[in-house]
Amino acid sequence: MRGIILSGGSGTRLSPLTKITSKQLLPVYNKPMIYYPLNILVKAGIKEILIIVAPERAGDYLRLLGNGKDFGCKFTYEIQDKPSGLAEAFIIGENFIDNENVAMILGDNIFEDDFSEDLKSFKGGAKIFAKKVSDPERFGVVKFNEKMMAEKIVEKPKKYLSDYAVTGLYVYDSRVIEIAKNMKPSDRGELEITDVNNWYLEKNELEVAMVNGEWFDAGTFDSLLRAQNFAKEKMADKMLF
Repeated sequence: MRGIILSGGSGTRLSPLTKITSKQLLPVYNKPMIYYPLNILVKAGIKEILIIVAPERAGDYLRLLGNGKDFGCKFTYEIQDKPSGLAEAFIIGENFIDNENVAMILGDNIFEDDFSEDLKSFKGGAKIFAKKVSDPERFGVVKFNEKMMAEKIVEKPKKYLSDYAVTGLYVYDSRVIEIAKNMKPSDRGELEITDVNNWYLEKNELEVAMVNGEWFDAGTFDSLLRAQNFAKEKMADKMLF
């Protein structure tokens, strides 16, 4: 399995902090934010990792992370010229993914859970991870039936659908490349990861697992503050670096 960390975008919700650096390079307690998703992949034994960044920040990532040798990994870098949707990562990363399974994690997502077994045991299809939240309208949302089987996934629903948000860790087989290439942009002009997930769901090849520990999408000031405090109290002994 290969890994992708998606760290593009302009981070406008965190301005003015992001006027001088990338959101994913901001400190979360004593580590750069990107160390937390990187830790998830490396713990699972994923050593070949593609880091997708905004063009104006590429040099910052290279200075921080280098070629991956210091982390026991091999890092590849690609540019996302503008934020055109999460699913665009699989088009950008086509040559990197090749015929391998791939785990993509968002550079601003911080998880308490260790997903090593989930990633190591993945055989094919797709696997995503859901968490019950108080503000589901901010996320892609999973609707379950009475047997807790996924029925539908909707991106940022305007009407209440479910309390279960899709978190920023996604695992797919190599078919995801062609799925993304054949998608049409949404009304927002983006290639939506929700459409990828629904493609697998319609074929009964999507597994939805639950996130048990804390999860932070650290893209707002409030969530970043909560992540800072949690990292100080709970994450120090969970980090490899």
